[in-house]
Amino acid sequence: MKTAHCTTLAALMIAGSLAAAQPGTAVAAEGHQLFLRSAVENADFTETTLPIFEGRSQGKTVWYVVTESSNHVDANHRRVNFAPKLANAKGTAAAQQGRYVNGVLEFAATVDFTPDRVVVPGPGGFPPSAFTPGSVGEAGYSPLVALPDGTVLNASHISDGTLLHDKVLAIDYVARTATLAETEGFYEGDVVYYLSFESSHPMAAALEAATFAPNLNAAPGLGANDGTSARAGIVAFVNGQTGVSNPNRQGLNSALLGEGGPRNIVQEIPQNVNKGVAVYSPMWDMHLAAWRSDQIALGLNVLQGDFETISHLAEQGLITAPDGSPWGPTGFIVNCPVISLNHNHKG
Repeated sequence: MKTAHCTTLAALMIAGSLAAAQPGTAVAAEGHQLFLRSAVENADFTETTLPIFEGRSQGKTVWYVVTESSNHVDANHRRVNFAPKLANAKGTAAAQQGRYVNGVLEFAATVDFTPDRVVVPGPGGFPPSAFTPGSVGEAGYSPLVALPDGTVLNASHISDGTLLHDKVLAIDYVARTATLAETEGFYEGDVVYYLSFESSHPMAAALEAATFAPNLNAAPGLGANDGTSARAGIVAFVNGQTGVSNPNRQGLNSALLGEGGPRNIVQEIPQNVNKGVAVYSPMWDMHLAAWRSDQIALGLNVLQGDFETISHLAEQGLITAPDGSPWGPTGFIVNCPVISLNHNHKG
């Protein structure tokens, strides 16, 4: 694994969902629900182990994971999340072409894992004073792969056989597994766990220890969460409360100060439907959020755990974009597959 010139990995992980659960979705007695059935999480939900697959790109070996499929039968067979909205990325730069040759998936483009990741926190944490992504996609790279039968997979490249994606904690090429760092966030007040693989923005890629993949921004549906979109929303605060033991701690500022993860808020989880449309997508449409200064002065910038509640606060003008303009989609994507959720933990 490459050396990261930054504070601890855990501190810098950011971002930076059918009418019933998809087949095989399990809810444990204690309320923990695993969506990505190919995943094995550790006891405190800080790590997950996934199967890895050997592929080819331009004659080179690549190793990748699969976390979503746009085809329901295929998703069930692979034990991955069903995300039909990913099919909306076909025909755009957000989905590269792939094909199976003798059972091996061939990709048009892959990832350069040689750069060293650099993140230098700013005076207040966010924004960072310097940043460099630790891996960069080639010109045609996207984790979204359109197969000849029309299926679109979310198949992130995590190794070239020597160098690794910065979220990989351990890899076993014989057993064909990789263990990756999870990120904790919120969905409707419950704790949700997800992985971060790519971002279309270089700063977000650096902060998330993810691959810079600008082609993802061609995915349709900026600010939309309907059947024509390939995206769903995520919120990251830039000026939440700080303090390691503060229960209201939240935000990229806190994460960059080394206090823990940013505790982002996701709009959808893999079982969600809206008007008959399965609306989950791992292509998170980033919504950076800033508390208004008077709310901070009054101590009202408390922990948030629900996307719609944040939308209502924004309608009242209490939350804005970081530059003070109206809150909304910031204009870049982070690829964050949802692993699981704890129903009995409230934010």
